[in-house]
Amino acid sequence: MYTTFMFATGIENSIPTINNGRTRIDQMEKCGHYKHWRTDFDLLEELDIQVLRYGPPLHTSFLGPGRYDWSFADMTFGEIHRRNLIPIVDLCHFGVPDWIGNFQNPDFPDLFAAYAEDFARRFPWVQLYTPINEMFICAQFSAAYGWWNEQMRSDRAFVTALKHIVKANVLAMERILKIRPDALFIQSESSEYFHAENPAAIKPAEIMNARRFLSLDLNYGRRVDSEMYEFLMDNGTTRDEYHFFLSRSSLRHHCIMGNDYYVTNEHRVAANGLTRSAGDVFGYDEITRQYYDRYKLPVMHTETNLMEGPTGEEAVDWLWKQWANVLHVRNTGVPIVGFTWYSLTDQMDWDTALREENNRVTPVGLYDLDRNIRPVGRCYKQLIQSWCDVLPAQSVCLAVPVVRPQDHDEIAVRRHQERLRKMRRKETKEDDEPAATAQGGHR
Repeated sequence: MYTTFMFATGIENSIPTINNGRTRIDQMEKCGHYKHWRTDFDLLEELDIQVLRYGPPLHTSFLGPGRYDWSFADMTFGEIHRRNLIPIVDLCHFGVPDWIGNFQNPDFPDLFAAYAEDFARRFPWVQLYTPINEMFICAQFSAAYGWWNEQMRSDRAFVTALKHIVKANVLAMERILKIRPDALFIQSESSEYFHAENPAAIKPAEIMNARRFLSLDLNYGRRVDSEMYEFLMDNGTTRDEYHFFLSRSSLRHHCIMGNDYYVTNEHRVAANGLTRSAGDVFGYDEITRQYYDRYKLPVMHTETNLMEGPTGEEAVDWLWKQWANVLHVRNTGVPIVGFTWYSLTDQMDWDTALREENNRVTPVGLYDLDRNIRPVGRCYKQLIQSWCDVLPAQSVCLAVPVVRPQDHDEIAVRRHQERLRKMRRKETKEDDEPAATAQGGHR
């Protein structure tokens, strides 16, 4: 059993399409992971990182309904198992295979759920999952900003993408739990805040601050605010679709809320509704507590980074600042169980949010693309060494019950899984019971 605070990094498997679907931005290919995956796993050992956000490339693994190419996943996950690393498996990161099209496709949720179940059956030792990464951002960039995939710009397209993405995530959790009843789901979701620049901007900022919660409200079966209910209904959501999410609220018992935070996550809102970056005004601490107060779930800081600048210390300072925020969140009573610098290596073209294929390096990794360690990598290694034994000592109860890959067949684990399987059957039965008449309204 792995019972310490989860210090993690990630290897990004983003695959959005641009140019009206003609160009796919495959981050693993751009960053050389397909060639250097063994070296990349070696780097984890060099840093003493045992938890990795990672997943197979969806577009080349999922060939059609019930049809898969697991060749790359078999190699990489076989090595992850051999090394006894703990993966948080990222099954869908900003894109879908060509044959599915995009997130406007109503067949996507059921197709993806089947893929998730078949992955879990093939790799039964995997326990931690992020079925769909940053659901809100994926819908926003694809169907509201018009940057990726369907490249649409309307409220109706956004709502359509969002309800399909979140439904896919919910169905995937259900299907994975059938295979692995002690599975845990870490929703890596962008934590946002919108600041009004002046009194005339208060109303649009309030709407944006309500809208930022939509993906997690639906995912956790929380009744949305009345204004957001009208927004969903006005843009094509049916009552049955809405109640689908409410009827799955017990899935939240298996969840850790992952909050991603970057310097771009806070926004200044003008009176006309236009936004621009505000920098880190409130910071991870304050915004995470807003999300925690809403959902009351254990928290993990699942993504952050900053580009290395001229001095080489910019990312180092950001790491220190984020870690100080994590400690403050924890010390004020929020159960926070992990921290992630994202990602292991530099990435490509994130300076334009993957909207353009310029093949420009974004220097945000613990290592550069030649696999040379950056200053932030050295500092993260030292941070882990300094804090890994201190945090569990502060509260031995605050630990995630993670089973190491090589221990998943132990008798005690099997017994625990059977208890959870029985609990899940009871949860499902309770979810299926009709709501009380007093709760029959949409609020």
